[in-house]
Amino acid sequence: MSGPEHQQSQTLIKPALSELQASELVESVFGLKVTKIQPLPSYDDQNFLVHVPRAPETSGDPLKYVLKVNNTESSKNADLVEVQSRIMMFLKAEGFPTATVHPTKGGSLTSLMTIDNGSDTTSYLVRLFSFLPGKPIAQVPVTPKLLYEVGKLAAQMDRSLEKFHHPKISSLHRGDFIWNLRNVPLLEKYAYALGQSKDREMVDWVLKRFHDEIVTKLSHFRECINHGDLNSYNILVETSNEASGDPVCHVSGVLDFEDMSQGYYVFELAITIMYMMIESKDPLPAGGHVLAGFESVIPLTAEERGALFLLVSSRFSQSLVMSAYTSQLYPENKDYLMVTAKTGWKHLQNLLNMGQKAVEDIWFKTAKSYSAGTL
Repeated sequence: MSGPEHQQSQTLIKPALSELQASELVESVFGLKVTKIQPLPSYDDQNFLVHVPRAPETSGDPLKYVLKVNNTESSKNADLVEVQSRIMMFLKAEGFPTATVHPTKGGSLTSLMTIDNGSDTTSYLVRLFSFLPGKPIAQVPVTPKLLYEVGKLAAQMDRSLEKFHHPKISSLHRGDFIWNLRNVPLLEKYAYALGQSKDREMVDWVLKRFHDEIVTKLSHFRECINHGDLNSYNILVETSNEASGDPVCHVSGVLDFEDMSQGYYVFELAITIMYMMIESKDPLPAGGHVLAGFESVIPLTAEERGALFLLVSSRFSQSLVMSAYTSQLYPENKDYLMVTAKTGWKHLQNLLNMGQKAVEDIWFKTAKSYSAGTL
């Protein structure tokens, strides 16, 4: 491909550090001795699970950290990465299950490292996070109770971030950032990756509806800071036993704050519903369970409720278009990049076939059953 969208994409370079380079980086930047290191899945950054020994006077298994190496584009925006890191620490202090950021030897939260690639050098921002226990939601049975908890957590995080202040908070106004739902119209630049297909026709329909019905309503939505990527691999859960003895899953961790931006409450909800639908055996009612949890903290306005169907459909379109586009750029990472596409097209097709009123009836009836005491 040689269009402007392809040329733009080439400015983003995903890191490709070896395990040896990553180990040396942890030791030189953070002052920690690495006993074991292994790569973790990632979209456009590079992550490693790092094991370091405990202090001699303590016992137990080695400590675990996650080394994150930002891609070249993210690494150019140190202010944004700083704010993302501070938000993680703020939410941790507020009682949310987020990772802590391990400081460098110099006391900073990030370090800009220049890596020798042989033929040239590239600079990447690196951070070290505490390791959070648990399994991704994608690997456990998803129950209505867990969906409700996830929806409630999403709203609680957004509500808590109303209290967050930082001199560089304006960096969260990210302009044409493709993963902010307000930028759904920008998908037109990448939709060629779908070819001429029924999938492309669905996306074109969503884009037109978004332009006609959402763009004009944005000023009616309530603004907030969005996590923006509460997908089934960014939410961790652990199992415990209830008084009855039955095992139940609870959220134990929230990962990946790289897509944070200034958005709207209803954006966070729509994104969360979309990803939880993918993981549920009963996807349409799943949206209602997430909605009920969210509205237990932040009830939606009539305008926000009326936009929810199209916003969920738009997030499916975002994820499906960008995974197709990015997998062409990085075919070696196709299995990870196309996770949503395995069932996502089927879900989007089902939403559009049923239509807004029928889907809303299911979501709103399911959510109402909580306040009515029937769930």
